[in-house]
Formats: sequence, C-alpha cells, structure tokens
Amino acid sequence: MKLLDNTKFEAVNADLSIELGDCRIEGRIESYSCKMAGTDKKLFKQINNAESGSKANDLLALSPPQSSLSLSPSRYYGRSVSDSEEPPLCDTISRKLHFYLIGTLNASFQPDYDFSHTKSEEFSKEPSLNHVMNEVDNNCFKPVMFGAYNKLQTQLWHTLDEEIALGDCELYSYKPDPSNDPYGEEGCLWSFNYFFYNKKMKRIVFFTCRCSRYLYC
Repeated sequence: MKLLDNTKFEAVNADLSIELGDCRIEGRIESYSCKMAGTDKKLFKQINNAESGSKANDLLALSPPQSSLSLSPSRYYGRSVSDSEEPPLCDTISRKLHFYLIGTLNASFQPDYDFSHTKSEEFSKEPSLNHVMNEVDNNCFKPVMFGAYNKLQTQLWHTLDEEIALGDCELYSYKPDPSNDPYGEEGCLWSFNYFFYNKKMKRIVFFTCRCSRYLYC
C-alpha cells in the first residue's frame, strides 16, 4: 500500500488535531493506492499459503456494524455446512480486499503495530454513506466540538469526495481486538477507523480518529 500525497488532506488533518478543555481529538485522513509493492505481494502470498487452497477471491465473514446491528445487510457466507445446519448470515469480503484493509492499517500505524494476523471478523461493512456520516458528525464530533465543527464538517466531506468519489465507495470499519487496539490506552473516550474503498480507482481512504481525556495524577 502506497501513501499518496494530498495537500488538502493535510489541511483537514491540522483541524482534526485539537485541544478541547481536558480532552484532545487526534484524527487524520490518508489516501492509499491498492497497487501492491514488493513487500505487500510477499505478505499476501504468505497469508494465502498459510491457509491451504485459499484464493484471492475466496470470501471471508465480516462482523455486522456494532452501532446499528439491525441495519446491516445480510449475505450468506459461502462455507461448507451440514444438511441440518442453516448457513450463517453475514457480510463477506474477498481475501484480497481483506488484505488491502490490513495493509492500510499496517501502513498507517507503522512501526508500532502489526496487523498482519487481523481476522476478517474484526472488520464490518457499513450500511451506507449517510450512516457513516451521521456516526462521525453527530455521535463523535458535534457533541465535543459544538459549533466549531460546522465549518470543518463541510470541508471534511467535500475533500473526501474529491479524493475518493464517496458515492462509488464501499465502506468498512475496523473494530479491533483489545489486545491490538492502537487506541486502547486508558483515557480514550471514543475512537473510530473507517475505510472508503473505491474499486474503480484502486484506492482506499482511511479515516481514523480518537478522543482522549487527560488523566491527572
């Protein structure tokens, strides 16, 4: 995964790192090319070889969005089941796209974290762009930034749309295992990790943020 330069993202990121009383918001948006470099190809091959007979287009199960379980679209997960079993219902993802999400995390949080063994169940497919925008705007930023977020809100989504064409994207989120959560430290009030994947552009925009409360001794 190659990080792409974007001066407009840099301007938005500067506004996503702010002090708010006894809290601090740290956020960033980054654009990545899905074209695999040499190290990416090697890791992808290693992951596939670890599971005998697996192919890039094989489907893996995802978890439903935690914030709106009833809104998550359901699909059959293509695995073998006995005649007496009902096939489980869930969203799915190809092994290659799963690897793209892992590669994005590795590139964004390097060298402190290694997500190479992150399971597909730690990712979710979000039901819609409006759902993600509501989560970010109304459930995260506005309650802590109040009116200061109004101007940034327009700039944020407009800049994202210019870079990745939001209407053409598949939307995913990462809900990490606590043992490998980059935002798992004490004092973190909330955090999110969203991926905007445009298959035609072969590009992913990663939007990650946390809000932390200062801990005083």
